[in-house]
Amino acid sequence: MTEEIQMTNDEKSKGLSRGISLFGLRHSFGIRHLSFVIFTRVVLFLAVAVAVSCSGKRITKANVDEVTEGMSKKQVESILGPPTSRTADVYVYRQGKDTIAIVFQGDKVQSKKSTLSD
Repeated sequence: MTEEIQMTNDEKSKGLSRGISLFGLRHSFGIRHLSFVIFTRVVLFLAVAVAVSCSGKRITKANVDEVTEGMSKKQVESILGPPTSRTADVYVYRQGKDTIAIVFQGDKVQSKKSTLSD
C-alpha cells in the first residue's frame, strides 16, 4: 500500500525530483530543499568550528601557575593543551607575544619559564 507521488514530465526535466523512499513512502525534494539542507549543514559546521576555537585561552597565567614541579607531560597537556612545539625535554607554548617553556627531566616537570603577565 505504498503511495507514490507522481511527477509531471515538466518537473522531471527541470530536475526537481529528488525522491527518497522511507518506510515505503516516497517523498520528493526539490533543488531548493537540497540547497537548504547543504546550506544548513555548512552553517552548523562553521558555528561549531567558531565555538571550539573561541572556547577561551588555555594559556593564561592561572593555568601556567597550575603547572608545578613533578607533574607529568600528560598532566601539563591536560592543563595547557598540546604544545606549539616540543623536543624530548622541552614543551614550548606560544600565544601572541607570550611564550611559556616547560622543561622536563624524564617525564616530570623540572622548571618553567613564562613571559605572561597578569
